[in-house]
Amino acid sequence: MKHIRTESKLGFFKILSSSRNVQSAMMVLQSGQSTGEPQNEHPRSEQWLFVVSGRGRALVNQRRITIRDNYNSLLRIDPGEIHQITNTGRRPLVTLNFYAPPAYRKNGEPKKQNR
Repeated sequence: MKHIRTESKLGFFKILSSSRNVQSAMMVLQSGQSTGEPQNEHPRSEQWLFVVSGRGRALVNQRRITIRDNYNSLLRIDPGEIHQITNTGRRPLVTLNFYAPPAYRKNGEPKKQNR
């Protein structure tokens, strides 16, 4: 068992924990901020994104989806799906993300097999 305190992990993108099979990360987007380029993808990893607080828009394979905390939004992005997340609200958009298998190194850089 491992207990992880997340309040100190509220930077843009922080890896919380990784095991052989899955990885967790927190992401915080400020108002109007997006997750970089719209061609973001994880060729070998699923991404599960849960909205902790805030509101935004997910663009997944050119399909737009509203995500927000009061919708209890949980979004699954399949391996290879091109996606971008954008904060459309006034408050920070905070998400808890899981990647299976792990998609990032401890420093937050993508693993080579997931580029």
